[in-house]
Amino acid sequence: MKQIVQFFLIGLVLLGITVVYDGFYIVKEDQQVMITQFGAPVGEPKTEAGFYLKLPFVQDVNYFDKRIQIWDGDPNQIPTNDKTYVYLDVTARWRITNALQYMQAVKTEARAQSLLDDIIDGTVRDMVNKNNLIEIIRSSDWSMDTMTNPRNTDEPPKYGRDGISEQVLVAAAKITPEYGIELLDVMFKRVNYIESVRIKVYDRMISERKRIAAERRSTGEGRKAEILGKVERELKVILSEANREALEIKGVADATATDIYGNAYSQDAEFFSFYKTMQSYHKVIGKNSSLILSADSDLFHYLQNATSK
Repeated sequence: MKQIVQFFLIGLVLLGITVVYDGFYIVKEDQQVMITQFGAPVGEPKTEAGFYLKLPFVQDVNYFDKRIQIWDGDPNQIPTNDKTYVYLDVTARWRITNALQYMQAVKTEARAQSLLDDIIDGTVRDMVNKNNLIEIIRSSDWSMDTMTNPRNTDEPPKYGRDGISEQVLVAAAKITPEYGIELLDVMFKRVNYIESVRIKVYDRMISERKRIAAERRSTGEGRKAEILGKVERELKVILSEANREALEIKGVADATATDIYGNAYSQDAEFFSFYKTMQSYHKVIGKNSSLILSADSDLFHYLQNATSK
């Protein structure tokens, strides 16, 4: 009898431990919980972190992530309104805002990703189909760069790539709340041309850059000729001014020299005449020179005087 009582007490203790263990659950900061009883939801979602009670064995705890999650779509080729195919890779951020609706409509993250595939991909395709290529490949703050392409007459985009992504977000965010999901943003992670279009675009870009380079070289040559002409003109002006100043200086020097000679001559005319005659002898009479002079020659005047003396 005592053994039966002991087994009964042990069973009660184990049952109590099991009940206590299964009757409590913990909600972490990054979690939210929905309680179900026999598969049916009970009460409101628990979104605050802490310890909570539930009926053991009867009620189940369903955990859902409260953090922001990433959706990455599969890259697709989509035609634009002007019949040009573009290669788009889109990403988005989302989170669970209503655990009850999410559990009833979605249940698993894989199912949520699949729903977002249908919603976002379909919305992106609709928006791209309605807009021209320029709206997809250019941002809304694009402006014509007249410095690098002065002949570019393209108009700026009406919405731009970021504007289109905002339109996708607004349209898709109207659908996701019925699944307990809030769509936070949608971004074009990559936008590119398909291979056949890309080759044509590259050829056009190369041709355009060559044209710009030719214009720049032509402008540079014109500027070079203008600078060289200006330099040559300034050089001629400088040389002309220098020659004029040199002639003026030389004229002043000659006048000064003449004035000095005149003053010297006026002080002793006889000596000056003798000095100039001696200089003439030095220039006229060389080592092997022979002179034939008349007796009344001015040049012979001082020689006669020197001989007689």
